[in-house]
Amino acid sequence: MAEQSDKHGARLDEQIERETQGMVSGGHPTHAEEFKETEPFSDDHPADPAAAAGAPREGSPPGMSANDVEGRSALARLLTGVRFPARPNELTRHAAEADAPGDTVEALRTLPKREYENVADVAEQLGYGREERRY
Repeated sequence: MAEQSDKHGARLDEQIERETQGMVSGGHPTHAEEFKETEPFSDDHPADPAAAAGAPREGSPPGMSANDVEGRSALARLLTGVRFPARPNELTRHAAEADAPGDTVEALRTLPKREYENVADVAEQLGYGREERRY
């Protein structure tokens, strides 16, 4: 009996060879070549990704103006690293060490002597608005 190197038998090997011929030689299309097909084309104008989706809305949360948001953001960047709750002297020291503008350090120095829970609490005491609800 001749030694065979196939696992399936001659007839099944020939069938598998015919089925895979397109993948090997680039002949007729097979399921492995579906990626070569072009996607359907539409004459519709695509949506502008820069355009606002839906109804336009204000960029600041209710209860705050755009200036309040900017001021609170600047204050938050300045107070990065402060462990809350914090007292005014801790906030002032941290701001001075961070080379904050003099008017900011002075504003922190005038805060009432109490513990502040977070940056929003400090910002509200400094006169920035406080958002009415969160998104």
